[in-house]
Amino acid sequence: MIQPFTLREHLTMIYNILKNKKSCFETVKESKLPIILYGMGNGADKVINQLEKIDLKPSGVMASDDFVRGQYYRGYKVKKLSDIEKEFSEFIILVCFASQLEDVMENIKKVASKYKTLVPSISVFGDLICDCDFINKYNNNIEKARDLFEDKHSLKVFDNTLKFYFTGELNYLLDSYSDKQEVFSDIIKFRENEKYLDLGAYRGDTIEEFLKYMGSKKYSKIIALEPDEKTFRKLSLYAKKLNNIELYQYGIWNKPDILMFENKGGRNSSIDKNININKKSKAIQVTSIDSILNGNDISYIKFDVEGAEYEALIGGINTIKNFSPKMNIAVYHHCDDFFKLPLLVNSINSGYKFYLRQHPYIPAWDLNLYCVK
Repeated sequence: MIQPFTLREHLTMIYNILKNKKSCFETVKESKLPIILYGMGNGADKVINQLEKIDLKPSGVMASDDFVRGQYYRGYKVKKLSDIEKEFSEFIILVCFASQLEDVMENIKKVASKYKTLVPSISVFGDLICDCDFINKYNNNIEKARDLFEDKHSLKVFDNTLKFYFTGELNYLLDSYSDKQEVFSDIIKFRENEKYLDLGAYRGDTIEEFLKYMGSKKYSKIIALEPDEKTFRKLSLYAKKLNNIELYQYGIWNKPDILMFENKGGRNSSIDKNININKKSKAIQVTSIDSILNGNDISYIKFDVEGAEYEALIGGINTIKNFSPKMNIAVYHHCDDFFKLPLLVNSINSGYKFYLRQHPYIPAWDLNLYCVK
């Protein structure tokens, strides 16, 4: 095995965590087994792109039995696992889709119990992967971020996230799961008269979550942003039953601007200054936390803004410095978010305590950073 670390790094925490482990695509290449993609769409496209970089290509594509209807994906006929088993005596499976549905995750675990199965972690937005080059480039920042976390469970999740991203081994992800109830009872701890800023409110599901964990306590105000026009209409319908709520059809960014929004018909829709104009993109208004609040205080902010979390935090520097709101930040849209975003928050306001939690999802699509005073 080619050691991914320099001699100096052999003494570091990262080396100890990843000692004797191979990167996901290194394992795939060394196995010399037929490669079966489990799933289609954008996730599979990204996996194929990575395979091409190491001169490999899939031998087949499979889907769960209920999704096999004789369709083709990139020239491959989509098959059931039973069909793959008839064609190949041995193979390696790469999971190329995401789900938090219990029955779907159970099926993935069932498949993984029978065959070598990896879950490549390629950034939801962009093509960044956690490989040897990634570790060598970011090792210092990874170590600095790890030192910020408050409890043993956060350190376990941090280490398992690094191992899962690097190896693609499902067991590291499964070993990290915890329930959201623990977060809102032991970490966030809502109080009376919370003022809630929901960035990426979608159809109102995270407002509903907020109200659930508020329980009998009364909130003071809810401000919710959602850039997608169709989704915003559904959010508006949901919000009609609520009091003291303000809705804005804005995206969130580091400053007020007009940017391109790529509508993918769901949660993968995103804002990016680098998006090219195409039939699925349109210009939308974006704002910043500091601009939308205009100097007013806020007590709780949720960030799930499809890869724009870094920019959103930059646009809230004054709010975060002056009011130290509790924060719930998605740190899974880019492979470096789980260490980059804690470091950014700490640079803005060093008074926070940091907690990292992975809620059930395959791959690590519900990995969240919780920041409290």
